[in-house]
Amino acid sequence: MKSLKIALIQQTCSSNRDQTIAKTSDMVRKAASSGATLVVLQELHTSLYFCQSEDTGNFELAESIPGESSKLFGNLAAELGIVLVTSLFERRAAGLYHNTALVFEKDGTIAGTYRKMHIPDDPGFYEKFYFTPGDLGFTPIETSVGKLGVLICWDQWYPEAARLMALAGADLLLYPTAIGWDPNDTDDEKKRQREAWITVQRGHAVSNGIPVLAVNRVGFEASPEDKATGIEFWGSSFVAGPQGEYLAEATSNQDEIILAEIDMKRSENVRRIWPFLRDRRIESYGDLSKRYLD
Repeated sequence: MKSLKIALIQQTCSSNRDQTIAKTSDMVRKAASSGATLVVLQELHTSLYFCQSEDTGNFELAESIPGESSKLFGNLAAELGIVLVTSLFERRAAGLYHNTALVFEKDGTIAGTYRKMHIPDDPGFYEKFYFTPGDLGFTPIETSVGKLGVLICWDQWYPEAARLMALAGADLLLYPTAIGWDPNDTDDEKKRQREAWITVQRGHAVSNGIPVLAVNRVGFEASPEDKATGIEFWGSSFVAGPQGEYLAEATSNQDEIILAEIDMKRSENVRRIWPFLRDRRIESYGDLSKRYLD
């Protein structure tokens, strides 16, 4: 495959699951009608971002895989003949839950699964209360459009995760995301956070010589504990090429279908002039397995 047309679905979500999924499905259909054969959805796209508070009632949102959502999105992928990357709250067993990306092949079958490895625990992002760290490692998912290095949100800050996906043969790095500002932050702080988020992911593209697809939700979601506070998701979804160059960018405040054409041969050419993998000093990296060098 020389060229791949992809789409990222950046959207607001609501407390009405059926309406949110219907909106997502409509946007996916529009993306497919525009020629996209790989469509990537944002993190936990079937509901509001429930991790703003610690509430055992929110575990009712979790579902088994296979289950209702996996059947629905599998059927959608088959209907449209696309590879579809989804993000679900997985109920693996009683008391055992994961933040899970599920990739569907063009015939609707499950091509592979990735469970979020790095789990944050910050004000408004209480994910350690809900999610068990992933146990599937950093293994690309083989599909008809290439090997997808699927990672999730907080994973995007870790160069180790991106590198291991690249070393395992990933053709693309994909980051379904739910990240935003505290509305009380200053404008300068908001700018610093957003630019850091963009910069680190473009760095993964550069250091590994492969494209990066980052799709983030958008809109304000109030905290269930205090409606005057919450998270303002900053959107800004983007696609970067293997030298970190922008191929497509979204706004920070609108529902959007972000389309991009990716030259799948370009990574080979870039790695020939920037052979970072060749020049790695693997015999000297043993300390990376330590928490900290005291």
